[in-house]
Amino acid sequence: MKFSAALTLAALTGANAFVAPKAPVTSTQLSMSDYRASTSVRDNIDVGAGGGSPLYKAGGTARDLAEIWDNSSPVIVQGGSLRTWSFANPAIESVQVLLKTEGRPLDADVELWQGPDNTPHKMRVYVEDGALRTFNAVIGTPRGPNTVAIRNIGQLEFPLDAVVRPDRDDGLAAGIASVATRSETIQGGALRTYPFNPTVDSVAIILKTDGRPLNARIELLQGPNNNKQVVELYTEDGLDRPFFAIVETPGSGNVVRVVNTAPVEFPLYASVDAYRVGGGGDWADDGLMIGRAF
Repeated sequence: MKFSAALTLAALTGANAFVAPKAPVTSTQLSMSDYRASTSVRDNIDVGAGGGSPLYKAGGTARDLAEIWDNSSPVIVQGGSLRTWSFANPAIESVQVLLKTEGRPLDADVELWQGPDNTPHKMRVYVEDGALRTFNAVIGTPRGPNTVAIRNIGQLEFPLDAVVRPDRDDGLAAGIASVATRSETIQGGALRTYPFNPTVDSVAIILKTDGRPLNARIELLQGPNNNKQVVELYTEDGLDRPFFAIVETPGSGNVVRVVNTAPVEFPLYASVDAYRVGGGGDWADDGLMIGRAF
């Protein structure tokens, strides 16, 4: 009995000697870059929460636009003239650009100059009523020195007021990023529309790419083919210099339309959401609820 048990134990020990050792497990998963861009609709929450640009700052409160105008000294840009603002400090990583009129149309070119013959960011801005709907944007100015140039391409009878100043960590861009947290991909040549109900007083917009150039057109419509505000935008690097804006939407029937004017190889990531919601008591309610529920 003991002899048979010993033979059985020896057989099991010899069999274990011929078992092949397990190979180490290695992962074949490709390493992903830090920029996590999704192609499905409204699932990239990183647009408002963080990114490769210094414009994405956590914390802070949104600065009221009226407060910015009250605490600044606007510069009058006459029709057909050009004014420039230079920022030699490389610590200034973003700049607020605010434009308005006394109720007349606003038509201007806004450019960012960085070095000789280098324009990494430029915009063409048109607003039907520069007092009812002011232009409010934040542009990235990394690696200074930088110069912001504003040219009033309207007639001599249409001057505009301009405020150009550095944006703080708790400034306008931080307020926009804290609100516009949902995003969607807009392929080259495609467009997206965002309707809003009359209670929305202003809309926050963020446009960026994964490092490729950004070419887009932003339109505020109120009625069929009735453009109240149009911004034609170009950015050399949509990740290093994303575009932040606040579009004021008084009244009812407001629709924000974003068009990617670049080829199909250059998608962009758009985040459009309500920035300031009021009562809407100054406007007649026709019973039609447009846009999302709040």
